[in-house]
Amino acid sequence: MNDVPILLRRRIEAMILKHVLDVITERSGREEAEAVIGAACSKSAIEQGAMLAEELGHAPDLTDFAAIQPNWTREDALRIETLEMSEEKMDFNVVKCRYAEMYQEMGLGDIGHLLSCNRDGDFCIGYNPEIEMTRTQTIMKGASHCDFRYRMKKEA
Repeated sequence: MNDVPILLRRRIEAMILKHVLDVITERSGREEAEAVIGAACSKSAIEQGAMLAEELGHAPDLTDFAAIQPNWTREDALRIETLEMSEEKMDFNVVKCRYAEMYQEMGLGDIGHLLSCNRDGDFCIGYNPEIEMTRTQTIMKGASHCDFRYRMKKEA
């Protein structure tokens, strides 16, 4: 499955999740449908993070995280401006997001945050819970860029 670019994987997932969203909306309402889709994508992201961490064989730091970033940027899926990169800090802005463009084209722009954006923080839970992500805006929600800020949590 690692051979399949994530952008294509997200398209395939969205094709079926669109129908799942419609069915749950018909049966239980839109709020419940979005909650189910969000929870499923969250669970998937945590699992993916855990699998990648397991492959490493040690608790990943931000250098390790930076090394796997090409998985998400492959095929110009994301255009990134790097601000700072170290073992303790990883700051970058996404200035172009083909994930957002794809969901808009599919008529799923209103739930794109559930299908992709919300996965970003959840991925860290599985990858290394000591990695903390903050983001105040996304292209998916109409901003000019996504502001990703990752930190290694400090020991108490």
